[in-house]
Amino acid sequence: MSDNDSDPFIIFGSPDIQNAEIEEVLATLKSGWLGTGPRVARFEQDFAAYKGVPSESVAALNSCTAALHVSMVAAGLESGDEVLTTAMTFCATANAIIHSGATPVLVDIDPISLNIDVSRIEEKITPRTRAIVPVHFAGRPCDMDALMTVAQKHDLIMIEDCAHAIEAKWKGQQVGTFGDFGCFSFYVTKNVVTGEGGMVIAKSSEKIDRIKILALHGMTKDAWHRFGDEGYKHYQVIEAGFKYNMMDLQAALGIHQLDRVEKNWFRRREIWEKYQADFSSLPIDLPAESQKDTRHAYHLYTLVIDEENCGMSRDQFVARMGKADIGVGVHYSSLAMHPYYQQRFGWNENDYPVALRYGQQTVSIPLSSNLTDDVVCRIIGSVIDIIRGE
Repeated sequence: MSDNDSDPFIIFGSPDIQNAEIEEVLATLKSGWLGTGPRVARFEQDFAAYKGVPSESVAALNSCTAALHVSMVAAGLESGDEVLTTAMTFCATANAIIHSGATPVLVDIDPISLNIDVSRIEEKITPRTRAIVPVHFAGRPCDMDALMTVAQKHDLIMIEDCAHAIEAKWKGQQVGTFGDFGCFSFYVTKNVVTGEGGMVIAKSSEKIDRIKILALHGMTKDAWHRFGDEGYKHYQVIEAGFKYNMMDLQAALGIHQLDRVEKNWFRRREIWEKYQADFSSLPIDLPAESQKDTRHAYHLYTLVIDEENCGMSRDQFVARMGKADIGVGVHYSSLAMHPYYQQRFGWNENDYPVALRYGQQTVSIPLSSNLTDDVVCRIIGSVIDIIRGE
């Protein structure tokens, strides 16, 4: 652990913002066009090219939560429908299902991948089940072969939550392109950052057209097409939509973030591999290595702190990392542990024992591409000293 009082606090998930983004934001401010406009259109095109899908199959939104929600609305989910999802994810996954009118149904996680346990899905399917929302946790792709087999067998809609997994692939295919919809996040801690922001990929051109209308109040034209240099265009409201559009100010960041996505991925992999090597002798559980023929996005690096093995609880470890001026995160407590869901759906945390265990023991340490070698060594030294009680 560092004894140097001058060492700055290491922010968990600190974004890698460089001059290209700053200059693009300044140019956006000077242009007078801050809302949805030409930079959003460019970001959509660049993202579609990166994912290898047609440009007309994507829509930029103000969050992944919005992407999930409008995907479910566009899919036709409604009251009485059930949607299967993982027991260990951020609350936005379940909340989007609730806001669509459907009911989330939890499936426990696989103890190795920490993704939804595909072997437990079919036992949760009822006549009311309409969709599956798998989450590519920490950037590790779910078993999409098995998931698509189940979805096709039971005629279920597939909505991939790719908030952690922009760069991930399953057997050579980009995640987010398997199902009916793929939803991505550009939140400040994510691998591509726009501050707040999201993107949805849809297989159906009709669905993406509807998503773009739903994302802006249900209007037939966005501001760029109403007030652009070709003159004012009238619009009509054809649905009761939402306010989910991305701004050019956000896309100004995303354009250059996406341009460096592969370079940043290699840096995070380098840090990940150093963590794996340097922590291998400690009495803690490390993330599983990537499966063959897959690509991990390396979004989160999660340790499992078992008190019986380490002599301290996860929360004690978190507190000691804080004293060492190193920010950490918890990803995540089991959804069934939260009072709202327990009260509304009667969920019992003990019904999802794997998610319960990991939710109580997991902690994520910094994995940003902008971490210097010296900072990485400081993080490693602090983790080792804390676990060894030094």
